Amino acid sequence: MKMDLKTLLLSPEEMAAADRAAAQSGIDSYGLMEKAGQAVAAAALRHYPKTLRFVVLCGPGNNGGDGYVAARALTEAGADVAIFTLGDPARLSGDARLAYDLGKSRPYPLAELELCEGDTVIDAVFGAGPARSVPVELQQLMEQSDVAGLPVIAIDLPSGLCGRRGIPLSKAFKAAHTVTFMARKPGHLLMPGRSLCGDIEVVDIGIPSRIIRAAAGKIKVNHPILWQHQLALPDAQSHKYRRGHLAVFSGGASHTGAARLSAAAGLAAGAGLVTVASPKEAMLVNAGHLTAVMLREMETSADVLKWFSNAKLSAFVLGPGFGVGEKAREFVLALEGRPLVLDADGITSFRNHQPQLFDAYRGDVHLVLTPHEGEFARLFPAIAEDEDLSKVEKVLLAARSSNAVVVYKGADTVIAAPDGRAFINENAPPWLATAGSGDVLAGIIGALLANGTPAFEAAAAGVYVHGEAALRAGEGMTAETLVRHIAPHVRH
Repeated sequence: MKMDLKTLLLSPEEMAAADRAAAQSGIDSYGLMEKAGQAVAAAALRHYPKTLRFVVLCGPGNNGGDGYVAARALTEAGADVAIFTLGDPARLSGDARLAYDLGKSRPYPLAELELCEGDTVIDAVFGAGPARSVPVELQQLMEQSDVAGLPVIAIDLPSGLCGRRGIPLSKAFKAAHTVTFMARKPGHLLMPGRSLCGDIEVVDIGIPSRIIRAAAGKIKVNHPILWQHQLALPDAQSHKYRRGHLAVFSGGASHTGAARLSAAAGLAAGAGLVTVASPKEAMLVNAGHLTAVMLREMETSADVLKWFSNAKLSAFVLGPGFGVGEKAREFVLALEGRPLVLDADGITSFRNHQPQLFDAYRGDVHLVLTPHEGEFARLFPAIAEDEDLSKVEKVLLAARSSNAVVVYKGADTVIAAPDGRAFINENAPPWLATAGSGDVLAGIIGALLANGTPAFEAAAAGVYVHGEAALRAGEGMTAETLVRHIAPHVRH
């Protein structure tokens, strides 16, 4: 499959639209179901060849149809197969009914299932997720499979998992392997959905790529193919001023480490020059730790404004270790409209002053906000409290309301722009959750802004580079070692 298709994410509604468009174009819809079910059977035999019995759970819709095809294919391959259904199979219609009628085995009611050692469960109940809570009898079966530790192969998505939000509606299967078709859903990447899907296999069942592209929205998987053309790569004519001057604001004498981490990351990520702007009380502390990074005394917002008049400054990072309060707000407002990464204390300082921040950054998008979950809730409380919204939908609303690029950090970091684009990141390892990691990310994004990279692409590239650095650093890394593994120019 072409790389651009691998970056696409389709919501359950968008995938349904693609299925309809494929049928309207003359493609045999049952033929697609046949390919899907055969692919599931092949995955089951390939990954679990020692299975004594494949237990296929079929639901009342097309996902159940995929299950009936898979069951027939497994039977034809000589496997021991038992089918159990949720609902009355006599009420099936369309392609699912045809798949049922072509089956070699008659199903049993779900209530009669007793799981045994050696079983592998094939979950073909709900697929992209029901719009309601999972029935109690299915919840009980999910608990039984968890306790027994049996492998589960999910078709499309583990039943009970919302394909849009990535959260269980009541309870969901925990799959060891998920087989989905043509493109992943947001629920495959958003937590906790990602942890419930196991290994995800995307199978091309023959829907033309033009139909998939037409159905897809602006939500994608973060990958260099989407933004590497926007990076300012060094060439023979490059010099430090062309690569940009990044300024990082430091906190007081006892809170300087975070700013220095951001500054070091900015230098490693390709900024031509980096300066730590420090209050007088912290000058000696910072001077004792800085070498290639420059240092400048900065006490008030008036000092910030004066700095602009006699220095070529390209981008700024404010927040790491800076302190929460009026001084942070004054400094940010002095930066009005200039490329800025606002992180940590900088975000919290606007908890009850959001209009000031947002009004200062109307017009072209030059503000990048990098909140974790708590900081996001402080800056966007109404959005954060809406449980019907997915993480992607929350970040998109936040980006529109603030006219900023918002990087909502986490194991499933989402980057969103005011124009409706959103990327979900998937390359960050678990050990990236360590003290100072966010400060490093702020510095990387700041460097890319200083290079002249547009805000959304700078944020997306920064998040990806951050994850790649963590993979190179390895488990047990610290924020300091993470900086040493930053490779700013990603080529794929």
